[in-house]
Amino acid sequence: MPPIITLHGLSRHFGDKIAVDAIDLEIAPGTFLGFLGPNGAGKTTTVRMITGLLAPTAGDAEIAGHSIRREPVAVKRQIGVVPDTLALFDRLSLWEHLTLVGQVYGLSSTETESRATELLQLLGLWDDRATYAVDASHGMRKKLALAIALIHAPRILFLDEPFEGIDPIAGKVLRDLLRRLSQSGTTIFLTSHILEVVERLVDRLTIIVKGRIVLDDSLATLRQGGRSLEEIFIGAAGVDAAAGVELKWLGGE
Repeated sequence: MPPIITLHGLSRHFGDKIAVDAIDLEIAPGTFLGFLGPNGAGKTTTVRMITGLLAPTAGDAEIAGHSIRREPVAVKRQIGVVPDTLALFDRLSLWEHLTLVGQVYGLSSTETESRATELLQLLGLWDDRATYAVDASHGMRKKLALAIALIHAPRILFLDEPFEGIDPIAGKVLRDLLRRLSQSGTTIFLTSHILEVVERLVDRLTIIVKGRIVLDDSLATLRQGGRSLEEIFIGAAGVDAAAGVELKWLGGE
């Protein structure tokens, strides 16, 4: 089976800074990928390029056989995205967001309303459906962004730090939903700093450091020998430059 996501020498420069450095990657359909790295490693830049939010400096990516450079609209039909910045409309209600997006994707009014109802009920947002985005809590906004990403039943779901700032109940709802999506064949591309959550969800791990992929393998293979995800991550990413530095002016005699 051909890969559903393929990166060919994908790069992004910001002036003299190389944020993503000619990375190659192939992801099979149905994979639940954890795309990890330290702060500033290039994770979000990579996601933004793949999903069409940022133009690559060099290279290309293919999503379900469509080039992000030559066929951006076809790519967007295949994917759902929860970006790091949620980009919601402050003066639209939760319900209005979903009905608008459903129409953008070409769903009928009946189908849009049916899917919007189911998503809002599943995510615990039904009673708040008339709330404007500007008045919604951070957790509500995160769940709304996920509902928007799912309403057109995408083949591939990109999630950039979806668990950041949400409460444990919302976190469980989100984890359970992602497991169901993965089991049904949706390909999921997840970035997160919450290693315990990643370890419980993903089946494959890719680690990027300073714009380059330094590790890519199945989680089962990487965990042979009993290593935790934290040990795997630190071993691949390297010891922090601040390790061993002491603040002698704190707690000293």
